[in-house]
Amino acid sequence: MKTPLTELVGVRHPIVQTGMGWVAGPRLVSAAANAGALGILASATMTVDQLRAAVREVKSRTTAPFGVNLRADAGDARDRVRVVVDEGVRVASFALAPSKELIAELKDAGVVVVPSVGARRHAEKVAAWGADAVLVQGGEGGGHTGEVATTVLLPQVVDAVDIPVIAAGGFYDGRGLVAALAYGAAGVAMGTRFLLTSDSTVPDAVKARYLAASVKDVTVTTRVDGLPHRMLRTELVAALEKSGGVASLTRAVRHAAAFRKISGMSWRRMARDGLAMRHGKDLTWSQVLLAANTPMMLKSAMVDGRPEAGVMASGQVTGLIDDLPSCAELVERVMEEAAKTLDRLPGPSPDRRAARTRLGASGD
Repeated sequence: MKTPLTELVGVRHPIVQTGMGWVAGPRLVSAAANAGALGILASATMTVDQLRAAVREVKSRTTAPFGVNLRADAGDARDRVRVVVDEGVRVASFALAPSKELIAELKDAGVVVVPSVGARRHAEKVAAWGADAVLVQGGEGGGHTGEVATTVLLPQVVDAVDIPVIAAGGFYDGRGLVAALAYGAAGVAMGTRFLLTSDSTVPDAVKARYLAASVKDVTVTTRVDGLPHRMLRTELVAALEKSGGVASLTRAVRHAAAFRKISGMSWRRMARDGLAMRHGKDLTWSQVLLAANTPMMLKSAMVDGRPEAGVMASGQVTGLIDDLPSCAELVERVMEEAAKTLDRLPGPSPDRRAARTRLGASGD
């Protein structure tokens, strides 16, 4: 199947596995890449040396293209960019918009730059700065998210920029892929769906918690770090939403101390990073600390298997997922479902024939 996304990055299918912290490690990324999707390695929870080692591990597991997700506002962002360039990584994705200079540096080295955005104006900005493609996430998506649904945001962005647009937020099957293509997207990105695969290293007990969740068990809260954050309702989320200022600060300091031990960050650096994540919001000190050490709360669930003590970022599609296929099985299923969805559309037409050709389907 060929779309502007597959041609840009060299993958077989227009599907992206997103860079989820503590989840998108070498095993999941290489499995997604070998399945023909674009696997994205999450680097925010790694040191620079760990990132280089992880990139090399992915390269030892696959010869397919893959990417690395970077934080443009990280103090060592340049060092991480150097790893991406030196190791020949095909794609650099960003959760926050990189600077014009950083985009140029990566493009000069032959790296495809794909920022993630949640608003039309942000897509227009990074496109003007030279981004090769843009990933647009609607409010249904997990983690930090906006208020505008994918079905409203996606066509806005497609109409606003002339670079490939990847649709994220609410996608998990072939029907969604066809819908995204119909809106003009070049492919879809999925996070929760790839988290819930047999190739994901997330503990089985945590996966079971996701599988048992309904659509109504997914909530958006600002009590973790002051920004809208879509996640499963857990004991920690309930406690944060009920606790007062003193209790929240105490919990934040405890989590921050644990994260410092793992990351080696100083209190000054942690406070600075937390403040950098405010995005103009009026955050309490507990939220500033929680913003800086949210990775620790994610680790509690995604690595340590303690959902009651952690954050479980989740898209709304969690309530529609009930199995744990391998990445290969998932990607094959999505592509087959997409072809069958096109088969059910009424009447042949030039547009329909073109879409079927792009999907590799047979018939009219």
